[in-house]
Amino acid sequence: MSRKKLVRFAQNEANPNVVQAGKPIFEQIKGQWNALQFQNEQPLVVELACGRGEFTLGLGKQYPTQNFIGVDIKGSRIWKGSSTATAEGIHNVAFLRTQIQQLDSFFAPSEISELWITFPDPFPRDGDEKRRLTSPRFLEMYKQLVKAGGIIHFKTDNTGLFEYTEEVLASRSDCKVLFATADFYESEMRDAHHGIKTRYEKIFSDKGEKIKYIQFSFIG
Repeated sequence: MSRKKLVRFAQNEANPNVVQAGKPIFEQIKGQWNALQFQNEQPLVVELACGRGEFTLGLGKQYPTQNFIGVDIKGSRIWKGSSTATAEGIHNVAFLRTQIQQLDSFFAPSEISELWITFPDPFPRDGDEKRRLTSPRFLEMYKQLVKAGGIIHFKTDNTGLFEYTEEVLASRSDCKVLFATADFYESEMRDAHHGIKTRYEKIFSDKGEKIKYIQFSFIG
């Protein structure tokens, strides 16, 4: 492991806005995010596969009366987001280092108020369907963790994953699609995200790729 990575991982260990294995809070946080991490009762908003945390940080600055948690497995990516939050004094943002399939080990039922799925790996092969973050397997987990009526946002540049997600949601009687577009920046929702972009969204947008977006919630 490079010296740079060792330094970054040591900083993650020391930074209180990073929740990861080896810290006592890692085993205690489920159902206790507001009490143990944020020390307030603000709604919890979670971004999956947050990468370097650009979107989580942007939302945190835009909405100071909500708490934001970026989830990713890569420590070097989380280091960037956590360091920025510390440097800029963004106290309503934290990062959880874990595999997304383990999400229910860190959040209690209905603990999440809002969920963002931003530019996940599309896993285009049929044999990898269960790994897609909008597959039935993951939707069942979100249904338990997101409070009733809580909004789930999905953004992607990948047409195949967008169409797959539309089909999966349409097949479920417990899902209500609130908004969907194959061209987010030409839609009526274009200003709703305040110009906040993930690193990958900026890359794809700059290449002329159309950004797809679905907003949905669970009902019943």
